[in-house]
Amino acid sequence: MTQVEVLSAGRDHAGGYKVDVTRGTRVGRVSSEWFSRPADERYLSLSDLYAAVRGRTERSRTRTVESAAIRVEASRNNAERLALTLPGTDTPIAPTHWSFGQLAGLVGAPTAYLRQLPAPLAGINLQYGLTTHSAEQVKTLEIEDGRVELRAVTGPEYGRIFDQELVAAVQRIAGNGTGDTRWKIPGVLEWSTGVYNPSVDITRDTTTLYASDRDVFLFLVDDLNPIEAGRLRDGSPDLYFRGFYCWNSEVGAKTLGMASFYLRAVCQNRNLWGVEDFEEITIRHSKYAASRFAHEAAPALASFANSSPIPFVNGIRAARQTIVARTDDDRSEFLRKRGFSKTEAAKINERVLSEEGRKPESVFDFVQGITAVARGKAHQDARLDLEGRAKKLLDRVA
Repeated sequence: MTQVEVLSAGRDHAGGYKVDVTRGTRVGRVSSEWFSRPADERYLSLSDLYAAVRGRTERSRTRTVESAAIRVEASRNNAERLALTLPGTDTPIAPTHWSFGQLAGLVGAPTAYLRQLPAPLAGINLQYGLTTHSAEQVKTLEIEDGRVELRAVTGPEYGRIFDQELVAAVQRIAGNGTGDTRWKIPGVLEWSTGVYNPSVDITRDTTTLYASDRDVFLFLVDDLNPIEAGRLRDGSPDLYFRGFYCWNSEVGAKTLGMASFYLRAVCQNRNLWGVEDFEEITIRHSKYAASRFAHEAAPALASFANSSPIPFVNGIRAARQTIVARTDDDRSEFLRKRGFSKTEAAKINERVLSEEGRKPESVFDFVQGITAVARGKAHQDARLDLEGRAKKLLDRVA
């Protein structure tokens, strides 16, 4: 069945399609971002987001300076504010809350303690740390926007990847992120009907494009082109669509990374439901970060965006067709050989029976049972362990 045929077959609910989110796993990363972002960090298109992050890059400069040559002064007009004078300029630079913490951390000063001190005392302590800093050099990121601010202070080997570089890489495959290509801001699952509607208005409440003065985060999906990978218990198509999210911080607040996956729905709170085939790349901002981004992360994103879903579909179908257990003894032996305890095996078998109306027989049945048990784990490590074991089992069949 083609993607167009799947779309037509699944769309019998006035613009949406029925999904089964009891399968696969739930991923809450996007929801965490959605909950924490104020209105001024939410963007309605990739063009708006790119303009914002590019603008601050154009107003910024980065350089490496001798730490001992940095001068710390308490402002005479504001006893609670410190100013820095860097080598080669007489213009005072105001550290941001973030860069002050970085600077204190680099010289081994207790950041929380310094913040509680009057500016003159904090300045004396920080100046001493800079003068005796064993590494000797630091890399700065400065921005001019009415006044000159110090946005970041890192070690000299820090490999900065500007936020605009990541957004530009996404734009090359997703255009504006609003539907001008197959990649777009996601729709919403209606819980009362179990129908996922891919076409919703893009507002501050629904957008998944974010940027702050410390980072960017983007989440896009291809939800107008669902893919069938088997049938549900009632005979309706089991529909997936592709999605990815990526993140970066040009000031050292977090790594650069991206995750790609197949999923069945996104709810109003931006939780991802029914996730399968989750893959993640993380790049630390080390000396060779820019090279890894250019030769590894950006091509991986483009490859996923342009790839065929056939290998994923074939893997799911193979897992459904690979029968590994006919009796209770077979089921117990299959799971015990793969490191599951007697108690875990019983729970997995019970979940499949309750959700599918029959006992597990295929590899896919067991994978769904394992991920269902994982969803009920309170501790993240235990949940991730089970999800990882389920994915490994599916990958072997695929």
